[in-house]
Formats: sequence, structure tokens, C-alpha cells
Amino acid sequence: MSQLTILGLESSCDDTGAAVVRGTPGDATVLSSVVEGQNSLHEAFGGVVPEIAARAHAERIDVVVRHALERAGIALSDLDGVAVTAGPGLIGGVMSGVMCAKGIAIGAGLPLIGVNHLAGHALTPRLTDGVAFPYLMLLVSGGHCQFLLVRGPEDYSRLGGTIDDAPGEAFDKTARLLALPQPGGPSVEAAALDGDPKRFRFPRPLLDRPGCDMSFSGLKTALLRTRDEVMDDNRLKASDRVDLCAGFQAAVVDVLVEKTRRALAIYLQDAPAVPVLAVAGGVAANKAIRAGLETVCDQMSVRFTAPPLALCTDNGAMIAYAGLERFAGGAQDDMTLAARPRWPLDQAAAGMLGGGKKGPKA
Repeated sequence: MSQLTILGLESSCDDTGAAVVRGTPGDATVLSSVVEGQNSLHEAFGGVVPEIAARAHAERIDVVVRHALERAGIALSDLDGVAVTAGPGLIGGVMSGVMCAKGIAIGAGLPLIGVNHLAGHALTPRLTDGVAFPYLMLLVSGGHCQFLLVRGPEDYSRLGGTIDDAPGEAFDKTARLLALPQPGGPSVEAAALDGDPKRFRFPRPLLDRPGCDMSFSGLKTALLRTRDEVMDDNRLKASDRVDLCAGFQAAVVDVLVEKTRRALAIYLQDAPAVPVLAVAGGVAANKAIRAGLETVCDQMSVRFTAPPLALCTDNGAMIAYAGLERFAGGAQDDMTLAARPRWPLDQAAAGMLGGGKKGPKA
């Protein structure tokens, strides 16, 4: 198969990304990857504000694309296609990316490939490590937490996931409750290093039930109640804060480790030639979580892999590569491609999070 050169655009949340990837399925190289974050725009609000994020994407995405092409040293005429996140995500941001990609595709006469944001994360191990199908993917981020059995670029089976908050969202909420800076994941992890994880014993939700589903909303509520109990005159001592962080993080680790053990047991029933657990998403950068998952893999004789941090969080390279996989398989979209706020990867699975007129979120 001849090499393909794909431009990828990502704008599903608060990172505006563009990248150029060249290669074939399972053997590709990132020629450039440019990401513009928005932390400074949202930090005063304690979380991402969709309207602010959408405006920032609209203002930045063409500039980010230009920088990605320049760093890759190529022109539009060198591309074989344009891939773009078409969902799921904050609809304003997704629309910004889709409209920009359509403009590029029309203007340069290039094929357009819509990509599911979750597929971008799920296929990243093939970009970074050339992992062969099938493998087990744990996608653990600010907005998602799922175990996916990945059998092909468009063949996913969800083994379980969160029924409420994603771990990243729980970390962010915990940081706000403890007056720590955003993004919450790194702040809570840093504080936990100085804390005693055994002082406060938080619940491990759903461990008493079979299956691979998870829940983190009640864990955050338990932390809130414990914080209120130890506060003195509405003030939280530094020692209490770090112990709360350590106890919270330990609970998250325990849940993810046990649920991963169960998901691996299901995956191994297929007797893959080289069993692999791949982890992606911003929360995969947490050292305690990663250590716990590596231990489980060692115990079950499964290879553990995680992309570099720059490719764990939202980026255009993962979208470019997922688009390359789809395009190499004959998939292509036209100008009717629509932005989708909700788009489960496993279409056959029942929706886990609230549905409504727009369908299940995941």
C-alpha cells in the first residue's frame, strides 16, 4: 500500500489541534502536531465554558492548520485527504473544525474524512507503537472512561465504562472542592504525593457488582462530606488537603485497577496472539494510575502501552491517523458531514449516559 499524507483537525473540547501524519495503517509518522490550549481562558470559571471554547476554536483553527503545514514542510497539494473530528464533543467547537475542514477540502479538491474523537484515542497505539488488532483500550480522560475491545479501525466493542462522571471530571471537581488550581488532575496528583492515602477511606463504587462499569460521582460526594467534617472554622488545613487528595486518588486507582482486571479477563478469552492493554486520555498521565495498571498487566502477562503525553491528550495527530485508517479502508465523507455532540463508538451497545432526543452520550 502506498503512503498516505493526511491533515487532521481536532476541536472537540478546549484544545485546538492540527497535525500532519504520513504512512500506512500500523506504520505512520507524525510530521507535525500543533495544539493551542485554552486554560487561561477558562481558569476563572473552574472549568470549560462551551461558548468561550467555541469562539476560541473559530479564531485559532485556521492559524493552527497553517502552522501544522509549515512545520511538516508540505503544501495542501501534497495531502491525500483532510480528517476532522466530527463528534462527540462540545458542539460549537466540533462545528468550527468541521466547517474549516470542509473549506480546505473544497478549496484544495481533497477527500474529507469524518472521525469519531473516541476512535482517535482508541487508534493512537497503532500510530505510536504499531499495535496489532485486537487489543484492549482503556480510554480515561476528562470526559470519557471506557473499556474498548478494538478489533479494527471501525470495529469496537465496549466492555464497560462510567455511568456518570469520568475520572478526569472527578479530579477537576475534587480540585475545586479543595481550592486547588485547574486542571485538577495534575493538582490533585501533586498534592497526593505528600498525603496519607490510608487516613481517609473513601468508597470504591461498583466493586461489589460484577462487570466493568464504573462510577465516580459518589466518590466526589464522599470527599465533599469528609472535607466538611475536618474543616475548622471554614478553613482546611494543608495536611488535611493532601490527605484528602491521597485518599481520593487511591480510591480511583483501586477502581480502575480492579475493573481493568475484569476487562482483561474478558479480552483474553479471544486468545489474542500478543495481548495488549493500551491506555490513552489525559488521566493516563497520572503516575499512580499508570503504576497500578502496569502491575495488573504484569500479573496477567499482558503488554502495557501508553502513548506519550502529547498524544494522550486531545491532538490533531490522532485524528489524522484515524482518518488515514478510515481512508485506507475506503471510507470517505462528503459535504453533508455534520457535527455530532454525541456519537458512541459501539453503536450496538446500550447507552450508558443520559440520552434524550440527541441519543446516548456514550
